[in-house]
Amino acid sequence: MKNIILIGFMGVGKGTVARAYADEFKAFAIDTDDLIESMENRKIKHIFKEDGEAQFRQMEQKCAKWLSKSVDNAIISTGGGFFKVDNLKKIGTVVLLDSSFNAILERIKSHPNAEKKLAKRPLLQSEKEAKKLYKERSSEYKKVADVVVNVENRTAVEIVKEIKKLVTKL
Repeated sequence: MKNIILIGFMGVGKGTVARAYADEFKAFAIDTDDLIESMENRKIKHIFKEDGEAQFRQMEQKCAKWLSKSVDNAIISTGGGFFKVDNLKKIGTVVLLDSSFNAILERIKSHPNAEKKLAKRPLLQSEKEAKKLYKERSSEYKKVADVVVNVENRTAVEIVKEIKKLVTKL
């Protein structure tokens, strides 16, 4: 089995789904933002603030290169812009977790740790700008995805089962 890469807008639940998938199918769950934070010994919000988005995107590319050479048999949750790395398809099967912007926002705001969840997402600080970014990225996500899974009003377990079924068919 090769890797499964979860892409989608920030807050859609990629990390949650990756952990649920790993539990269900005894796979390794890897989060690209966690890898970058570990590599840089800084939080993503600090990288954005201190170095800017362009530098962060270079760090994502470095992470993607490492993943393609060093990781197999894992489910990988990614940051919202990770889908732009130039070797995405070499890492594994790309699964888009799809949801409306309003459902994503509601998911984040209803989380018990909502304030922290919002604070760690630099590109979600302005709802207006985030909605614009969502609209820009929506069609781009679909272009690179091998599989699209609608996650609205579904549990992580339901989503995981659909991913497994769809990826197995490929």
